[in-house]
Amino acid sequence: MSAFTEYISESFIELKTKVSWTSWAEAQRLTVTVAVFSVIFSLSVWGVDILISEILDFYFNAIKS
Repeated sequence: MSAFTEYISESFIELKTKVSWTSWAEAQRLTVTVAVFSVIFSLSVWGVDILISEILDFYFNAIKS
């Protein structure tokens, strides 16, 4: 158990001292960028889904008649 505790302790020290973190402003800017592209991508997938659904409805209604 001591090795595990030492590992966790060293991990926190490494995160505080050896990792270079982006600035808060940069992190906010990147978060907004990811959120915007996620919304755009999800709307695109939704649009394609609706389009394919309409095409399939038209096709199956045409062959049913």
